[in-house]
Amino acid sequence: MGAAPRPDRGDSVPDARVSRARYRRILRFAGWNLAVTWFFELLLPRVGLTRVAERTRAKRMQRFARRFHVLAVDLGGLMIKVGQFMSSRLDVLPPEITKELEGLQDEVPPVPFEAIRALAEAELGMPLPAAFAYVDPVPVAAASLGQAHRARLTPRDAADTGLDAVVLKVQRPGIDTIVEVDLAALRRVGRWLSHVRLVYSRVDAPALVEEFAQTSLEEIDYLHEAANSVRFAEEFAGDPRVGVPEVVWERSTRKVLTLEDVTAIKITDAAGLAAAGIDPAEVAPVFAAVMFDQLFTNGFFHADPHPGNVFVTPLPGAGPATSTGTATSAAPAAAPGAGETGPAWRLTFIDFGMMGTVPPNTRSGLRKMLIAAASRDGRGLVEAAQDLGVLLATADTRELERALTQLFARFGGMGFAELREVDPREFREFGLEFGHVVRSLPFQLPENFLLIIRAMSLTSGVCSALDPMFNLWESVEPYAQRLIREERGNVASDVGRQALENLALAWRLPGRLDALVTRAEEGSLSVTNPALERRVARLERTMSRAISALLFGALLVAGAVVRADDGVVGTVLMIASVLPLLHTLFGGRRSG
Repeated sequence: MGAAPRPDRGDSVPDARVSRARYRRILRFAGWNLAVTWFFELLLPRVGLTRVAERTRAKRMQRFARRFHVLAVDLGGLMIKVGQFMSSRLDVLPPEITKELEGLQDEVPPVPFEAIRALAEAELGMPLPAAFAYVDPVPVAAASLGQAHRARLTPRDAADTGLDAVVLKVQRPGIDTIVEVDLAALRRVGRWLSHVRLVYSRVDAPALVEEFAQTSLEEIDYLHEAANSVRFAEEFAGDPRVGVPEVVWERSTRKVLTLEDVTAIKITDAAGLAAAGIDPAEVAPVFAAVMFDQLFTNGFFHADPHPGNVFVTPLPGAGPATSTGTATSAAPAAAPGAGETGPAWRLTFIDFGMMGTVPPNTRSGLRKMLIAAASRDGRGLVEAAQDLGVLLATADTRELERALTQLFARFGGMGFAELREVDPREFREFGLEFGHVVRSLPFQLPENFLLIIRAMSLTSGVCSALDPMFNLWESVEPYAQRLIREERGNVASDVGRQALENLALAWRLPGRLDALVTRAEEGSLSVTNPALERRVARLERTMSRAISALLFGALLVAGAVVRADDGVVGTVLMIASVLPLLHTLFGGRRSG
């Protein structure tokens, strides 16, 4: 007898049976954990057992995160991306989950080279030896969606492009089907969540899934990545600080991407930088400034600038170097911060599959936020968040303002080296308090804003690795001052526009008041309070269900206590409580 089909990880094209098994496995995992969460977080508090839910919450969240980690590594595909995505949702998920998943990486083995060869030849329409003079069968990098191999162009292509060494990126065979199955399962889970008040009161789950789907589909479209790299190069055309690999369009398709090999010194490779005569402390402020330009000026930024995606490329004549290729987007010049007589180098970015865009209105809000942060202004930071639309204007922000003021007073202006000297317990206590305040507020960070946070977080980490004494505030403050000067240039036009709007309002006001008085005199002006009516009806239904709840309370308590230890008996008791539970939930609704 044959073995049962194992959910596919993208090593081959999955058939319909394997796809269904994968789909069902994802839904089973999500369904069970949603049921457990519903039981503990919604039902137990409703019958007065809030303490039971609170006592087991941390353990349950950690158990969920560990099980999801196992599921993601086993299935591969988008599940690893989901884990990475969840680890950044600090506004939605508790720290027990985000902490457990923050280290989730593409823990998948490489695809056999023969499968990669077959897919590349089918995409390019020719044998691999005809397309390239050489392809290294050992991948330089392997991920859940694809992998990369070093290669060399044929003499003819090398003459046409001016390139020789390239990197060949090839998608994992069958990844399109895997992504389609995963997104179908995630969309169904999103619909489930849209009916859970605990979730829909804080986040639009279906919209969140669609945001993730868009990012994922763009990431597996290599032509989209190639277009991103071209746009990024255009944004920094003529900037001697930045380099971008050239795309070999004749050897690129939606599933195969050929790029100039710009492998140089990894940005955090202190030994390699020293061998090239480059001071890491001089690289940090340049890297920070380049990222600030992307976020606050260009509005198009690299959302995944981790050390593996950024090289320091010594330019010709700059001394020893380890570069095997040359970036093409900028003319040779000394990088700012390197000193007048120092070594010439530039920052070379690769992997443009995950990019973010900042619309003009969002960019304006981000500028206000940056200025407020540089000024240590807690209230200004909250107002900027409201302008961005991530925090409702009706939210009670007093606690958040207090927490931000405390944050600036204690840690504002500190460099990474100084922060390392702070007692970790102080960080932990403040983090718990601040996280509780943030999660209690009615807001949701848009996808692009999350990408901004990711980019800034990675930027801070890279700068810290380059220079332990690096102070991000010292880079933020002059940039904020420049933004303030730019904003002042728009004051006159803003004042004039506001004056015209006020004049138009004053012109219309007498007519509106006259119409309002007329309606009052005619008796056609009515005032209702639907909110009060809904509250009365809700109170009646709640009292009715509370009486019915006593009938299944014993089963509920027993199931909660036993289930906290993951016992089989607890599960049985939970299932047995379904009938009286339905009566509790729906028995009193007829009167409403």
